[in-house]
Amino acid sequence: MNSPTPVALITGAAHRLGAHTARHLHGRGWNIVIHYRSRQAQAEALARELNARRDHSAIPLPSDLSRPDQIRPLAEKAVAAWGRLDGLINNASVFYPNPTEKARDEDWDRVMGTNLRAPFFLGQACLPALRESRGTIVNLIDIYSQRPLADHPLYCASKAGLAALTRSWAKDLAPDVRVNGVSPGAILWPEAGAETYPQHQQSILARTPLAQTGQPDDIAGAVAFLLCDAPFVTGQILAVDGGRSLNM
Repeated sequence: MNSPTPVALITGAAHRLGAHTARHLHGRGWNIVIHYRSRQAQAEALARELNARRDHSAIPLPSDLSRPDQIRPLAEKAVAAWGRLDGLINNASVFYPNPTEKARDEDWDRVMGTNLRAPFFLGQACLPALRESRGTIVNLIDIYSQRPLADHPLYCASKAGLAALTRSWAKDLAPDVRVNGVSPGAILWPEAGAETYPQHQQSILARTPLAQTGQPDDIAGAVAFLLCDAPFVTGQILAVDGGRSLNM
């Protein structure tokens, strides 16, 4: 008898690292729930691409993760798509500078809501299905969770919180659910913000022992390893950063 096809819900999967992770896991035989907020066209195009390779193997689902009332419905629809859930990848996040002197209540709500509150309550909503499948949660963190980036206190705090949540869940949800994190370094430069300036990029690369940016598939492969190939690994945060965290 063939084993049931595993299912992964990937937040923020319509583009960038989320889309690469979706393609990578799909190539390893997973069905994919492609979460998106506003990138409907990209999410639907990715679903068509994956379904062309294997019929009925991907679906797009919209949800604004900054709105608490949209989180549980996303989990319920994701589980209902194939009647199971084996992996939750909390990839979606917002990133922009918010200096302490200028940060507003709405910045706190947006950054903390998307980067920390949403992973917690989405994990909570998915927990019954993940326990049933003895599944795995992988949280996308950031090296800035340990070594803060100037003028990004809310982003850094949100990712530090997600790192702590990863380790807490690994204890609390064991032995039924494994929980790990991936902490990317310089892979894809942000679409907006200070790091888009070439001088800043070169400064980062100068502190990276491998002296180059990584590839999106480096992150996708790390996520797949933790989901598929590491049954005795939980509570770990894997830095995929070319050694940059050694020199920060």
